[in-house]
Amino acid sequence: MEKITKPISGYIMVFIELLIIAAIIMFVVSGKIALGIIAGIIFIFILPGFFIVEPNKAMVLLLFGAYKGSVKSNGFFWVNPLMVKQKISLRVRNFENTPLKVNDKIGNPVMVGTIVVWKVEDTFKASFEVNDYENFVHLQADAAVRKMAGLYPYDNFEAEDAEVTLRSGVEDVNQSLEDEISERLQHAGIKVIEARISHLAYASEIASAMLQRQQASAIVAARRKIVDGAVGMVEMALDDLKEKEIIDFDVDKRATMVSNLMVVLCSDKSASPVLNVGTLHQ
Repeated sequence: MEKITKPISGYIMVFIELLIIAAIIMFVVSGKIALGIIAGIIFIFILPGFFIVEPNKAMVLLLFGAYKGSVKSNGFFWVNPLMVKQKISLRVRNFENTPLKVNDKIGNPVMVGTIVVWKVEDTFKASFEVNDYENFVHLQADAAVRKMAGLYPYDNFEAEDAEVTLRSGVEDVNQSLEDEISERLQHAGIKVIEARISHLAYASEIASAMLQRQQASAIVAARRKIVDGAVGMVEMALDDLKEKEIIDFDVDKRATMVSNLMVVLCSDKSASPVLNVGTLHQ
């Protein structure tokens, strides 16, 4: 467990070092060479204990392999020179993963890229629970993306009953991704500030087929709308003709009229008129 410690101010030890220098000079001048050498050894021994902690950085302290605490306060400090000091950044960092080829819930291969914003929160876990916490973040983010993608279909073309898809459920999907990454990284003392999808597309081997499917679906939907409108217009035209007694249709003429109107209204090209100079039976 992380233990916060605040060591001796480095300025105090600088003052002590100055006193030792003065003592060395005094011993040398007075001819006490042995005492001067001892003072010089003490002076050199103290020097490695000085260190600086910059803002949003921390120093992990170890003494003969034992964890002695972490310094998170910024400033100039001094500790036992025998302590090993490991500097860790507490600053917010982010990275963008190269799009991964993963399978969605239905099994379609899709490319998913992510952006993860994170920071070290527990210096003890980051230093000792994992071997390399930065590499750990990248690998676990990739694993979380693979798991998250398998929970949702890419879209609702094949999964019409899906309430959330990778394309439409942006907020839900991003929240699911963030929760999954946070759960994996808590063992390393990492706090995930934000995780979101930055790239989403079908894999290249099926992208063309899926595009054709989407275009076909759009065409079918448009045709359905056109047909619905045409049926209404034909029905309205026949009712008006009957109500105003302009012409009386028998069953065959009514069917012919409906057929001609449907062809004209549903065609994707302009109709070419044909003038009938005879009777309706010609």
